[in-house]
Amino acid sequence: MNAHEMFVKQVDEAVPFLTVEDEYIEILKNPKEVLEVSIPLRLDDGGVKVVRGWRSHHNNALGPYKGGVRYHPNVSREEVIALSSWMTVKCATAQLPYGGGKGGISVNIRDLSPSEIERLSRGYAMAIARFTGTDIDIPAPDVYTNPQVMAWFVDTYEKINGRSEPSCYTGKPVEAGGSLGRGDATSRGGTYILREALKKHGLEGKELTVAVQGFGNVGGYGHKLISEELGLKVVAVSDSRGGTYNPGGLDHSSVKKHKTETGSIAGFSGGEDITNEELLELNVDIVVPAALEGVITESNASDMRACIVLELANGPTTPQADAILNDKNIEVIPDVLANSGGVTVSCFEWIQGRTGDYWTEKDVQKKLDEKLTTAFHEIWKIKEDFKISTRKAAYVRAISRIVAAMRFKGIWP
Repeated sequence: MNAHEMFVKQVDEAVPFLTVEDEYIEILKNPKEVLEVSIPLRLDDGGVKVVRGWRSHHNNALGPYKGGVRYHPNVSREEVIALSSWMTVKCATAQLPYGGGKGGISVNIRDLSPSEIERLSRGYAMAIARFTGTDIDIPAPDVYTNPQVMAWFVDTYEKINGRSEPSCYTGKPVEAGGSLGRGDATSRGGTYILREALKKHGLEGKELTVAVQGFGNVGGYGHKLISEELGLKVVAVSDSRGGTYNPGGLDHSSVKKHKTETGSIAGFSGGEDITNEELLELNVDIVVPAALEGVITESNASDMRACIVLELANGPTTPQADAILNDKNIEVIPDVLANSGGVTVSCFEWIQGRTGDYWTEKDVQKKLDEKLTTAFHEIWKIKEDFKISTRKAAYVRAISRIVAAMRFKGIWP
């Protein structure tokens, strides 16, 4: 089952708890439009490499398309469509004035120099410029993209259009119109959601252990914030090359230092080397998948021993695995809720850029906490009312909002 098939199945599983017309569900299962581009990249040695990229517009019933851009060799048209579909649900879940979009380039940036990455980024921004804009589609960072890449995107877009437009992209450096609090927003939002889930499960204040898969921006900040904000013990972390485990706990700054110096978590002297697969099956209380989709499957879900899975990655759990975890009474806090902090603060950045009124980091965090805490409790009520999983409850809440807007607008032309 590919990522888009996973999304379709998740929608279908929510339908029995909704009162919606079939045509709207059918519309939601398909993207409105997908742009595919070929980018000629001039290499440092003078050669040219043609790189493929995509931008998917899934649904804009609630507002402009919103979603990140990822650079990864596994990026494909189908993956980008699926990610844009999840973004539609995520934005509706967080009650943001957005629909879902997503972009990506099929490339391994480890093979590129900084100047080649800049030329690639500017080439992509130019190729999709007619597809984006403050009131059309607002891209943001994702896997292997960052504020620097967003700055190149914005600069390219503004030069093409001959005007300043700071809200055409989000996730920018603060110095270039970005928002304070954006860097750790996805992880911070997930921390707020986990805090509320622990309260519901009677686990608040308990000595709990955590394993984090992925040590990029989201996983790295996840390790830091879960330790510092919630006081939980992170005992295992990993990246694409391997991981480390120490039942006594892992100090975030020490792990980060090792990762910076060596390029990998593997070989960290303060723990025992483990694989990404072994991390998911550790005897811990909470597992946090914070890397790529499809890592929890029917082949390993049965061996998982955590009581909570906090999905900071997009689509890390397949529907088959979801069913297994549900049967084992393992609480899965779905991606469309757990990692919605990033797009929420992107929305704050978009508002600030449009108004020229920039907020303090404290204000951003307070607004984020309030918005996601409200979303969590609304979803939890649906979960309890229907006696369904948290994922199904999130989809019920989101689809209800999207379809309500679609009904008023009608199906036209």
